[in-house]
Amino acid sequence: MQRPTVTHFFDEPTNTFSYVVQDPGSHSCAILDSVLDFDYAAGRTDVRSADQIIAFIRDRGLEVAWILETHVHADHLSAAPYLHEQLGGRTGIGANIVEVQEIFGKAFNAGTEFARDGSQFDALFREGDTFTIGGLQGKVMHTPGHTPACLTYVIGDAAFVGDTLFMPDYGTARCDFPGGDARALYHSIQKVLSLPAQTRLFLCHDYKAPGRDSFQHETSVAEQRYANIHVHDGISEDAFVKMRTERDATLGMPRLIIPSVQINMRAGELPPAEDNGVVYLKVPLNKF
Repeated sequence: MQRPTVTHFFDEPTNTFSYVVQDPGSHSCAILDSVLDFDYAAGRTDVRSADQIIAFIRDRGLEVAWILETHVHADHLSAAPYLHEQLGGRTGIGANIVEVQEIFGKAFNAGTEFARDGSQFDALFREGDTFTIGGLQGKVMHTPGHTPACLTYVIGDAAFVGDTLFMPDYGTARCDFPGGDARALYHSIQKVLSLPAQTRLFLCHDYKAPGRDSFQHETSVAEQRYANIHVHDGISEDAFVKMRTERDATLGMPRLIIPSVQINMRAGELPPAEDNGVVYLKVPLNKF
C-alpha cells in the first residue's frame, strides 16, 4: 500500500490541524484544511498560518496539485484562495456543498449574486471519485453527518477524516448544525472504520481531552474501533444517536461560526465589497 508523507500544522486558537500530503516519489503534494487567521474583535484577517505552509512547500521545492477541504468549516476560515494564488493547485470539496450553500445562503441572505452551485471550487467530489497527487492515488468517501458535504480523503494508508472523528478519548463530531444528522454520522463512521485496521487517520481538530497533556493529530482505525468513547465496536446505532443528540443539546455554537461559514461557503473568498469598498460580514440575530 502507498504511504504518503504527511506533515501537520497546528493552529491552536482554533484547535485546527492542516496538512501537507506529499508523494514520496515526486515533488507533488496536496494541502488539506488550511487556516486563514482571523482576529474577530478587530475584524481583521492575516495569513501567518498559510505562510508557514507556503514556506514549507517552497523550501522543499514541492508542487501543489490540490488544495482540499474536508467540509465547510464552522470553526475557522479557509486560506484556500491565498494558497491557490501563491502556489497554484486545484481546489476541491464534496459535491454536496450545494446543499450547504443553499442552507447558509438563505441564513445569511446572501442574495442572487452568491452562486449556490459549487462553482467557486475547481472540483466537486462524490463517493468513489479518485484523484492523483503525483504517483499517489486518492479516493473519496462521502461521510456526511456533521455536515451534508463532509468527505474523507483516503490516500494510500492515510485517511483525512475532517471533523467526523476526534481522538478516541474525545469522541465524535457534533451533528446539530443545519443539515447535520447523527444517524448519518454513525453510518459514515462505520465506513471509515471498515478501512484496514492499520490505516492512519488524520484529524482536523483536537481539544485535548481531560487528563491528556498534549495535542494529538493522528490515530488509527484499530485504535478508534477499540477505544473511541462514543463509537467503539459494540456501540449500536440507536445508542450512538441518543448520546450524540443529548450531548449536542448541551453545546454552544463555535466562536467563529458566523464569519467562518459566510467565507467558507464561498471557497474561502470574502463576500463582495459594498459600495464604499469595505467588506462586511453579517450577524443574523436569533437565527442559530
